[in-house]
Amino acid sequence: MNNSLSEIYQALFLHYGDLQWWPAKTPYEVMVGAILTQNTAWTNVEKAIGQFEDDLTPERIHHLPLEKLQDLIRPSGFYKQKSQYLKVLTEWFMSYDCDVKRIQNLPLSDVRKELLGVHGVGNETADSILLYAFHFPTFVVDAYTMRLFKRYPLDAGKTYVQVKKFIESRIPADVLVYNRFHALIVQNGKEHCKKKALCEGCPLEGSCKKCFD
Repeated sequence: MNNSLSEIYQALFLHYGDLQWWPAKTPYEVMVGAILTQNTAWTNVEKAIGQFEDDLTPERIHHLPLEKLQDLIRPSGFYKQKSQYLKVLTEWFMSYDCDVKRIQNLPLSDVRKELLGVHGVGNETADSILLYAFHFPTFVVDAYTMRLFKRYPLDAGKTYVQVKKFIESRIPADVLVYNRFHALIVQNGKEHCKKKALCEGCPLEGSCKKCFD
C-alpha cells in the first residue's frame, strides 16, 4: 500500500476500528440502499427502508405499483426518480434470478459495465453495489474521499475515475480493506473532514496539511 494511503488508513482504523459497513440484512437491501442514499443522508435511507417492515425483496419491489413504491421511499427524497431507478435495477437483478453467486462468478468489469448501463446507476452507486452487495474488490469514491484527498493532500486526480484508479493501483485488490477504508473515510468526513473542517481531535491532525493552514 502506498505510504500516504497506508498512513491515512492506519490512523483512521486505529481511531474508529472496524465500522462493519454497509448495514443491511441482504445483498438486495444494499442495492436498494445504494439507490436511496443518492443526494440524501443515510438517516433518511434508514427511514425509507424501515417503511418496508422487513419485507424488502426484489419480488415485492417488482410488483409494487409505482405510486405505492414512491410512498414507501418518500423519506429518502427524490422519490419519483428513485422509484424508477429501483424498478429497473430490480429488473436487472431478476434477470440473474436474484442469484448473487451467479453474478459473483462473472468478471468484475462486465458486471460494472452492466450496472452503469442501468438507468440511475452512476459510478459511485455501481461500485457501492459491487463492493457491498456482491463483494467485488472495487473501491468506492465519494465526496468525502475527494475532499480528504484534496486537503491531505494526495495528487490522486480530480475525477471519480482518476481517484479510483489512483487508489486501486496502490492498494492490492482486497474486499475487506476496500470496505473498511471507504467506511473510515466516510466516518471521518462526517465527524471532522466536513465542508468546514474540524481538525481538532481528528485522527489525521498530525499529518493532514489542512490542519496547518
